Amino acid sequence: MEIILCVTGSIAAIESIKLARALKRVGINVKCFMSDEACKIIHPNAMEFATGSDVVLDLTGKIEHVKYAQADLILVAPATANTISKFTYKIADNSISSLLITAQGHDTPILFVPSMHDSMYSAISENIDKTKQENNVYFVDPKMSEGKAKFPDINDIVLESIRIANIHNDQADFLGKNVLITLGGTFEAIDPIRGINNRSSGKMGLELAKESYCRGANLKLIVGTVSVDIPSQIAKTNVLSSKQMNDVTKDIVNDYDIFIATAAVSDFEPISKIESKISSSLDLSLDFKPTEKIIRTIKDINPNIFLVGFKAEYNISEKEIIDEGIKQIESAGTDLVIANDVGIDGCEFGSDNNEIILIDKENTEKISIRSKKEISKIVFDRLRDKT
Repeated sequence: MEIILCVTGSIAAIESIKLARALKRVGINVKCFMSDEACKIIHPNAMEFATGSDVVLDLTGKIEHVKYAQADLILVAPATANTISKFTYKIADNSISSLLITAQGHDTPILFVPSMHDSMYSAISENIDKTKQENNVYFVDPKMSEGKAKFPDINDIVLESIRIANIHNDQADFLGKNVLITLGGTFEAIDPIRGINNRSSGKMGLELAKESYCRGANLKLIVGTVSVDIPSQIAKTNVLSSKQMNDVTKDIVNDYDIFIATAAVSDFEPISKIESKISSSLDLSLDFKPTEKIIRTIKDINPNIFLVGFKAEYNISEKEIIDEGIKQIESAGTDLVIANDVGIDGCEFGSDNNEIILIDKENTEKISIRSKKEISKIVFDRLRDKT
């Protein structure tokens, strides 16, 4: 995949070095165009280092605006009011504006990342709205704070860039699929300030969500207690308790083609919640009751959904893990179970790696320890073949 990164004269240009490196880390070939104003903020040598390629500053006899106009994506980050407005009215007076107009003539997707004072952002809102109506033109909304339309999270920009490029290159194999994912843990209140939860970080669910999004899916997350940041462009509903997660899931699961239940939902909750803070001087005994197993109700609500369940165990044999996965298939009608042992070194809750066993009605497949990002790709390759 090749992305042309256009850097214009916002102070947020200092973030473009990090953005270029982030794109390179996920295997994207990056070529940079810089405006004269951008060169007053960061030196072209910095972008050359970040991209590993010469930076285009002016148009020459090599007709750079034509040569690079058919890349997988033109990414303007940061995009100033000046650059956006020129594009709105098709003014080509420098290398970047010429590239953008030429790219649009080739139906190359263009992604703008506005960054400026909020007064300027407001002043060009009509231009932005007009530009958004054009084919193959997209925006990542800025973060609004301190009177500025600030550069958004770099990971959000990378995610959006990959999704758009995949869609336009017919590599979005889940385009049109509605995918629902639960992730994180749940918190069961004991009194107004205390409760029980688990150590689920939400990392595996997030990697599956990002993979789904990059492959073009219409994605929705139901998010419990997590230690990860959810990309701003992904639709989500935040919940706290197992009951809240179950209620939201039941309400919307009928609208989805695939449901991936990665959340570590509590198996127990207090029989009764104490309404005032429990004194720390008391000897306390609590009674618990089982929570509802939401995964067992999904097929009753939506018989046609492809149901993916997770089964986390601790320090048991591989055969026992497989047996537990088969039990879930039999009790819940799960189409695919992703089973793992969180007692394995390096695969604990909160780690970046995992070792899993994929279990369905036909066979099992063990996936040795690797990153959760790699595992998410394997899982969605399996889902592509099954759905």
